[in-house]
This record gives sequence, C-alpha cells and structure tokens, in this order.
Amino acid sequence: MNWAFLQGLLSGVNKYSTALGRVWMSIVFLFRVMVFVVAAEKVWGDEQKDFVCNTAQPGCHNVCYDHFFPVSHVRLWALQLIFVTCPSLLVVLHVGYREERERKHRAKYGEACRRLYQDTGKKRGGLWWTYVLSLVFKMGVDSTFIYLLYYMYEGYDFPPLVKCSEVPCPNTVDCFISRPTEKRIFTLFMVVTSLVCIFLSLCEILYLLCKRCCECASRLQDSRQGARATSISSVKTPNALLGNSTSRPPGQARLVPSYSVTVSA
Repeated sequence: MNWAFLQGLLSGVNKYSTALGRVWMSIVFLFRVMVFVVAAEKVWGDEQKDFVCNTAQPGCHNVCYDHFFPVSHVRLWALQLIFVTCPSLLVVLHVGYREERERKHRAKYGEACRRLYQDTGKKRGGLWWTYVLSLVFKMGVDSTFIYLLYYMYEGYDFPPLVKCSEVPCPNTVDCFISRPTEKRIFTLFMVVTSLVCIFLSLCEILYLLCKRCCECASRLQDSRQGARATSISSVKTPNALLGNSTSRPPGQARLVPSYSVTVSA
C-alpha cells in the first residue's frame, strides 16, 4: 500500500487545520500509520499459518480460523485509516475550488477588482461547514471501526486457547492462536489511539463552535453600538439646529422689549 500518497495528502491539508487538527495529524502519522506499517503487518503476518487445531479433519482448520478471525485486523485497520483520512481530501478540494473561482473572477474583471475571498484557506462560509463535517465524519469512522472490532472479535482480548465446534470438525476441538499477548497489546494500542483521535476531533469541533459564537456575539455588539451612535447623532442634530437659530454673538446682551405707560389725568 502506498502510504506516501496519504502522507502528502495530510501534509497538504495541515496548513488549513487548527492547532488541535495538527495534533490529530501527528498522532495519525506517528502512532497509527507508522505503527501499522512497521509493526502491525509483521505481528499478524503469520496468524493463519500458526493457527493450529488439534485435529487432522480436512477443512476444520480453515473453518475455525474463519470463525475466530472473520476479517484480518491488518485489513480492517487499513480501511479505517483510509476512510478516516478521506475528509481531509474534501477540505483540500474545497480550497482548490475557491482558488479556481478567485482566479476566474480576476481574469474576468481584472486584478484591481474586489476579491471574492480575502483568504481562500480561511474557514469561513462553506469551508467552515466542510471542515466541521469532516471532523464529524472522522469521529463517526473511528467509532464505527472500534465497535466493529469489538463486535466481530467479541472484545479486544486474545486467549491463547479457543474451542471450535464448527462443521466439518468431528467434535469440539482446541485451537491455538499464535502470539496472543503481542496481538492483544497492539489491538489495545490501536483502539486507544483511535479514542484519542475521537477526543481531539470533538475538542476541535467545540473550539470552532465557540469561536464562531464569539465572532457572532462581537459582530452583534458592534452593530448595536453603531445603531446607538447613529440614534444619538440623529437626536443631537435637531438640537444643534435649534441652538443655532437662537444663538447670539458672545458679549451681546439679550434684547428686552420696552413698554411705556401713559396715565391720563
């Protein structure tokens, strides 16, 4: 499997992520992809060859192995890593769509025209929704695969001895799993790292929502202050006009009308 493409994809979306998103990518690279490539494939490389049952009945070994290992852990984790990184591709495609739209707009109206986006990679408008939905999708994928792993293997434990009574086994036979402790450790490690990634995605969603609420509250407060300033200026303007009509130069006494009284004798 070509993991270099996956690394290039996640590295490209790294500049559009928040600080929590970069931590999520680091965990995916170091504790999931690298461990999967370096160790997990070797640990499960001999699972079918060294799965031994104490019977020589033809077909019993294959049936018992398929019963206890319906899907290989390696292939299941490979699908999980592919699906959990696909939303990052959506973010990159959305940014590329914005850049192409901005380029066509400038080609049509000239370089001096008003830009459609102040920053094509800034999480505003549709890109914000794409980013948040990608986080929700990542959480859903990791949660689904954790549940599938628990459901198909009836937990995360690997007992050294399992009993199988599937057809065509003649009776209940004992089967032995190779290196069960090592498989148990790697399984728990992959599950814990998936839970950590789910927690980081949840924290990033809450961070984005809180940031958006703060920005909306700030814009609402600015609009209220602007409306209050406009109303105050509109009230002061008639008073100023009235004051100008009755104003007089400084130092000039107010003219008082005089009256004369005539007394007839």
